[in-house]
Amino acid sequence: MSGVYSLEQFCQDCRAALSSNPGHEGRDLARKKLEKLLVDPDFVATTLGDDQAKGVRTLYEDPDLEFCVLAYRAGAGHKSPPHDHGASWAIYGQATQHTDMKMYDRIDGGDGAGKAELKVIKEFRLDPGMAGLFDVGEIHTIDHPADARFVRVTGTDLNQVQRLRFDESRGVAEVIENASVPAPGSD
Repeated sequence: MSGVYSLEQFCQDCRAALSSNPGHEGRDLARKKLEKLLVDPDFVATTLGDDQAKGVRTLYEDPDLEFCVLAYRAGAGHKSPPHDHGASWAIYGQATQHTDMKMYDRIDGGDGAGKAELKVIKEFRLDPGMAGLFDVGEIHTIDHPADARFVRVTGTDLNQVQRLRFDESRGVAEVIENASVPAPGSD
């Protein structure tokens, strides 16, 4: 028996939201729809259950709008450095465990690689069923424990987007050279 809200319906709803509202409003509507998907126990069990390999896999890539839906089953815990998604956006939706998020302002006046100074402006935790939107250019970190499971929706394939990673100890922003994601089965 299928769940209350299917992946297929979610992808259709995202397509409709992003087509009719291509800016922040449409992305926030997609975030709300992701929260609806994440509370469907059938979806979580089928897509992110214990029988699924650790790593990341693409669930859907829209042929016209180019947004991607990715499922993550973490191996080890992970804390990312501050980073952005360049000209793209991302919605993180928690299925199990939690992810601690921080958002930053860049206070040095720069907007590319080079000298960079950041200030934390917001901290929050995503618990199961919650989703957070990081819009174009928003700098953030994620920190999750081992075996956390989540869904990330991005505006495009991030492997094709120039993004920045921030090294706070050195006070610099660097272009992410290899944006590839870990293969299934890797930690």
